[in-house]
Amino acid sequence: MKGVVLITGISASGKSTVAQALAERLPRSAHVRGDAFRRMVVGGRAEMAPGSEEEAVRQLHLRYRLAAQTADLYFEAGFTSIVQDVVLGADLERFTKWVRSRPLRVVVLAPDAAAVERRERERAKTGYGTWTISQLDAALRAETPRIGLWLDTSGQTPGETVDEIVARSDEALVGGDRI
Repeated sequence: MKGVVLITGISASGKSTVAQALAERLPRSAHVRGDAFRRMVVGGRAEMAPGSEEEAVRQLHLRYRLAAQTADLYFEAGFTSIVQDVVLGADLERFTKWVRSRPLRVVVLAPDAAAVERRERERAKTGYGTWTISQLDAALRAETPRIGLWLDTSGQTPGETVDEIVARSDEALVGGDRI
């Protein structure tokens, strides 16, 4: 599986764990964590929240562009780039255009809300503050274009999810890459 792979979904859907496990399975890979770019903004950071101001959206798009460019640079150096971030709504299509490298695969982790609630309770970090699970889940299911491979991972282990991504990788191809 060469190229760039975007793994997206709502908070606590398993993105970080699955992206790391997929990267570890590939012989030459890099795991690009989109949230790292958000944390780099120290002064003047505007967090995304329901009804976010223009500055928060501008910073979100900056974060996505940085992740896309980083993925491209790793790809140019001979690595498969696994990008992991919450990319929902119209931003998913935007992100696919910001990544120049091909082939590009998009994998959307879409466990049901009950599974996300359970995962959120069981993990050390908190992914929800101003947003609720139901708000993000609704945005994912109603506003996000059906690009790439969508997986209901509610009953899967991270290893099973990676197995499915590898087995169905051609279904994740986007744009002119579709076989």
